[in-house]
Amino acid sequence: MSWPLAIFLGFIQGVTEFLPVSSSGHLAIFQSFGLEDIHERHLFFDVLLHLGTLVAVCIVYRKDIVEMVRATISLVRPGRGDEENPVAPSKARLALMLIIATLPMVLAIPLQSTVRQLGNRMWFVGLMLLITGGVLFFSDKLARGRRGEKNMTVKNALVIGFIQFVAVLPGLSRSGLTITAGAMTGLDRGFAVRFSFLLSIPAIIGANIVTSITEIDVVDWSLMPMYLAGVLVAGVTGYFAIRLVKMLVDAGKFGKFAYYCWFAGAVAIIASIVLAIMN
Repeated sequence: MSWPLAIFLGFIQGVTEFLPVSSSGHLAIFQSFGLEDIHERHLFFDVLLHLGTLVAVCIVYRKDIVEMVRATISLVRPGRGDEENPVAPSKARLALMLIIATLPMVLAIPLQSTVRQLGNRMWFVGLMLLITGGVLFFSDKLARGRRGEKNMTVKNALVIGFIQFVAVLPGLSRSGLTITAGAMTGLDRGFAVRFSFLLSIPAIIGANIVTSITEIDVVDWSLMPMYLAGVLVAGVTGYFAIRLVKMLVDAGKFGKFAYYCWFAGAVAIIASIVLAIMN
């Protein structure tokens, strides 16, 4: 691990975690060209990078998070609101929908090793990136929905949740697929973006808990300054990536990312063919 590598990995994590271009797919592509396997050699750093992007989400959606916590507490302890800061029942409902949408991710826990093996197959990563591009291209053509936090249904939440589960496959974009799934089920596009990014919070926390318990063994604390630099870069770039996605969805240009995914997918497939011939 070096300072430039730590900063580069932080940048890649921050950008690709939220832009609909698949963070796992990009790391797989870079590793095929000789980039150090961060999950194998610096697993603790991998966990920290995800926490950096988690902080970015929490900063952007801090108002929603605070209101959901207050609304949830008010259900347990009625009368906690006041005239200046009334509790919105819709926020408690939003929290419930997020919990429901997170449930399918439990199915991904026993599939970790299989997913990691698929990430080593460049043709598969390339194929998934091509599929991601197709989904994104299709997303801009969907009719605009009207459902929001007040009237989204359990069905909406479950569909988005199962799509998030499918998106654990390397090369599929979690944000791209869940935002498109939200729009497809009738959610307002702005709310679909908000729901997708809020949904990433329990997904990131859960994945890091599982990884920390089952895989992290020894931590090289001498590398912590480099790790923290990468985390800072991941957090900052993640913050601006979220803002960019919100802006592009509002402008109806979310599908523009399809062309990049198709390009990256083609590169991955060609690279897999070349490497197969060379070996």
